[in-house]
Amino acid sequence: MNTTNALKTVFLLGLLSALLLVGGELLAGRQGLYFGLFLAVAMNFAGYFFSDKLALKMYRAQPVTPETYPNIWRRVAPMTENLCRRANIPMPKLWVIPDESPNAFATGRNPKHASVAVTEGILRLMEDNELEGVIAHELAHVRNRDILISSIAATIAAAIMFISRMAMYASMFGGGGGRDDDHRGGALGAIAMLILGPIAAMMIQMAISRTREFAADASAARYTGTPYGLASALQKLETYSKRIPMDASPATAHMFIVMPFGAGGALSRLFSTHPSTEARIARLMAMR
Repeated sequence: MNTTNALKTVFLLGLLSALLLVGGELLAGRQGLYFGLFLAVAMNFAGYFFSDKLALKMYRAQPVTPETYPNIWRRVAPMTENLCRRANIPMPKLWVIPDESPNAFATGRNPKHASVAVTEGILRLMEDNELEGVIAHELAHVRNRDILISSIAATIAAAIMFISRMAMYASMFGGGGGRDDDHRGGALGAIAMLILGPIAAMMIQMAISRTREFAADASAARYTGTPYGLASALQKLETYSKRIPMDASPATAHMFIVMPFGAGGALSRLFSTHPSTEARIARLMAMR
């Protein structure tokens, strides 16, 4: 399962890159392609290094230490240390979010600069084996460097959207979109890319995110030695996160273990950062 998820991620990133290279030059020419990519890299570079601090501050997360939250520390720190030894990564910083909606997320640009945050609601809701599964899932994101993968995907997708927007404005004001004369695409191809390119980029980016969620679930089952704790936790999270939705930003929804404001219908799942909970539990149970 690990190899399959890794290959799928590589394939999707390659598909996203191809969409950028082919569609970007078709719409905006080589100069427009380079400029869009540069701007996207610059924006996401800043996000990659500072998103952890922004996310923790956004949700009013408080550091968990033996002095600040002794009860939480005594419960969470030992299981986290044990899981870190199994995953062969350093101990992350622990945080608690003052929110009754049960959820958790990991952030940080690499295992040495990682943080795991849990809400007060998830601490009250979960049994110890379920909480261990949740923390193992978040540590798997750290171990698998999913934040880096997400940043790469976001960079490419942002470049595609920027180039498409730039080409749209150029066409509205009568410009040629900055295309090189020897690389002019057909008018129909350019129009199709203008409309479908951003949609395709977003769908591929979301597919990468869903693949990484499956991979983190599988890694968590290995770290804990059983899939049952995480499967039970996901079932509870599916139920209670809908009863008590979290006031979360859509820009950070992909960070959480489940969608913080519930899932939509079949169409919205195409653009969802998370697979359905039923599919995740089914895959975990297949690991028995």
